[in-house]
Amino acid sequence: MPGKWTRDQMARRVAQDIPDGAVVNLGIGLPTAVANHLPEGREVVLHSENGVIGMGPAPAAGQEDYDLINAGKQPVTLLPGGCFFHHADSFAMMRGGHLDVCVLGAFQVSAGGDLANWHTGAKDAIPAVGGAMDLAIGAKKTFVMMEHTTKSGDSKIVPACTYPLTGIGCVSRIYTDLAVLDITPDGVAVLEMAEGLSFDELQKVTAVPLRPATSTATA
Repeated sequence: MPGKWTRDQMARRVAQDIPDGAVVNLGIGLPTAVANHLPEGREVVLHSENGVIGMGPAPAAGQEDYDLINAGKQPVTLLPGGCFFHHADSFAMMRGGHLDVCVLGAFQVSAGGDLANWHTGAKDAIPAVGGAMDLAIGAKKTFVMMEHTTKSGDSKIVPACTYPLTGIGCVSRIYTDLAVLDITPDGVAVLEMAEGLSFDELQKVTAVPLRPATSTATA
């Protein structure tokens, strides 16, 4: 399909929407790349549920310290003022409403903003909820970063989630390799589409009705 964003382009687009001064958790998988694309001059405090705050971009090759990792076991860097602490304190931050934004991956997101990202229900799948439930409900805003469709071409944006739920009505914005979409009371609104992709093409691979936002853009 024409007009797909790369994973780095997706991460860069998410980073654009993170406000200056925000405390942000980046979930395991695709969202971790957002740390490498935060705009220069913007202060964003990155948090990881295993007990790290004040992370910087990924370390350069050969500079990794595997005693300093994020929740996905990836080596990270610390900016001045960054620190690490017990994971119980980290979960208190998450549950206490101290995170402005969390960016999570997902298996499915419903038109109403329900999130399913910890288990597909398949017999051979390994459930791995981690801190996703705490993040999805505890953060002031929950963004999802995911591929628009499964490997078999099924839409990951659905009328109702068929996988076990992580959180109900918690997702406000979805970033995929095809578009940026908002969950609104009036349905799923398309904010941006990848270059070369038409609205009709996007609708064909999306299992819920879409509507243009008031200022739909192509990037």
